[in-house]
Amino acid sequence: MNDRFQTDAQVPLPAMVHGRGCRCALHARRLFTGGLLAAATLPALAREGVDVGPRSSFSKLVSAEQVEQAAAAQYQQMRQQAAAQKALAPDNHPQLLRLRAIAQRIIPHTYEWNPRAQGWKWEVNLIGSKELNAFCMPGGKIAFYFGILQQLQLNDDEVAMIMGHEAAHALREHARERMGKTAATRIGAGLISSLLGLGGTGDTLLNMGGQLLTLKFSREDESEADLIGIELAARAGYDPGAGVTLWQKMAEASKGAPPQFLSTHPSGPTRIRDIQDNLPKVQPLYQRAPRPAQRFEPPKKA
Repeated sequence: MNDRFQTDAQVPLPAMVHGRGCRCALHARRLFTGGLLAAATLPALAREGVDVGPRSSFSKLVSAEQVEQAAAAQYQQMRQQAAAQKALAPDNHPQLLRLRAIAQRIIPHTYEWNPRAQGWKWEVNLIGSKELNAFCMPGGKIAFYFGILQQLQLNDDEVAMIMGHEAAHALREHARERMGKTAATRIGAGLISSLLGLGGTGDTLLNMGGQLLTLKFSREDESEADLIGIELAARAGYDPGAGVTLWQKMAEASKGAPPQFLSTHPSGPTRIRDIQDNLPKVQPLYQRAPRPAQRFEPPKKA
């Protein structure tokens, strides 16, 4: 039938997803927790759950409203591109109903991490592509690719881990932070080059140094998203221990040609160990949280 949901389409990622680092250094990140900015801040007040410190001050250099507006426009364009290929799941698709049910439980727990989230127009969509990928753009624009659900046979707890992780990137405003760092680096590089009389050559050298700075903090971003993600999922009633089984599945999927999601979210023993080390902080939250009234099955394997 021509009106069937297609699950093997080629739908390009929104530019901002790439822009926040998904194909470049920013999202090939891992563990620089307690980086340069965090070391200079005062300790946060004690709270139940994970501790990742304050958000980066670089994000203040860019308007949150403008970033969210740009994300919304790119997300809408992606939806249109998917719909044109019959690869945008209809509202009654079982897996889309599943994603939205999980999101409905997670979203109320996001407000503590970013007050703006309460005013976001959250959206959740399913893209008919075999790619193993998922993301959440600024402003709460979530998309899962059918391939990550089908090929990894994710249970609801594992889906919640991914959704919490991706939502954490939006809550911590990592895209906005990256834009702020880029702006600061360009301003600083131009000023220093002028002072030193280095001209364009100086700009090139200093921008290379700026990329290294971005890489350090981007690895911190990824660690933050892991920890915030397991907390969000735990508060929503999903087993945070699924963060371990999720990344074990990811590691298995990376054998041979790594899927796109792993090129941006590297898996490995260090990542799994970090999650395991933080499980005691979120297990009490999970134990007290009401459980989902309905559990869903993953799509049948092709």
